[in-house]
Amino acid sequence: MHKSLRIAASVAACAVAGAALYGAGAATAGQSTANSTHEPYNIGLLVKDIDTYYGTAADANGVYQASPTSPYAKDLAAIDKSARKYIDQAARKARHHGEKPAVVFDIDDTLLLSLDYEKKTNYTYNSATWAEYVAKADRPAVFGSPELVRYAKSKGVEVFYNSGLKESQRVSAVENLKKVGADVNLDADHMFLKDAANPPSYLSACATANSWTCTTVQYKSGTRKHIENDLGYEIIANFGDQYSDLEGGYADRRYKLPNPTYFVS
Repeated sequence: MHKSLRIAASVAACAVAGAALYGAGAATAGQSTANSTHEPYNIGLLVKDIDTYYGTAADANGVYQASPTSPYAKDLAAIDKSARKYIDQAARKARHHGEKPAVVFDIDDTLLLSLDYEKKTNYTYNSATWAEYVAKADRPAVFGSPELVRYAKSKGVEVFYNSGLKESQRVSAVENLKKVGADVNLDADHMFLKDAANPPSYLSACATANSWTCTTVQYKSGTRKHIENDLGYEIIANFGDQYSDLEGGYADRRYKLPNPTYFVS
């Protein structure tokens, strides 16, 4: 997972539940970076705001957790309520039209929360420490997300995962998702991860063996196109914590989950 421009947007831009339904309005402002001669927001104050938003506290094992009563949790609950209502309606409509409904979930900070890593690395990404963290397969769930995965499945909707994690991290990702209760369709036919050594043919425009030039949007939208055009599903909803998880089409509705800790272009 390549992370850039960490702490690049204010909490307010990411936290407002009204902006969670990406595609319902002009939500792209959240991916803009500062271009001003004015002094930027103080990073120390921003970190405090992030901690307040998550209700961040270390547990007995020294692991930083988000509070279930935090503004973050409340925003997620609002998104979950809206998504459940929509999935139920959209799934019935899709089947009425002879379509196979599907939903697509990102993994990092959409299903599995990385707050402890962000806090302990001072919001600074390092590929080695990130790999070690993922390998532990012990991240907590993003509030409500595993339940939403199971809800979609209960409504007859096919669940897919579209993640920036590497193919080499598949075992850890599956183990962690099982731990948090998102044990739905965790096979290779439903979980798409980055395989730079052997990229799929549907990404040939930007990825060949040992030559990966796909942007996040190209990779993720290309995968959704494959799900729709090649596998024959209608993606009724796409969930992600980054705008780059959601852009590029091939989803009827897009849900932006809050994440003020990093930005992936």
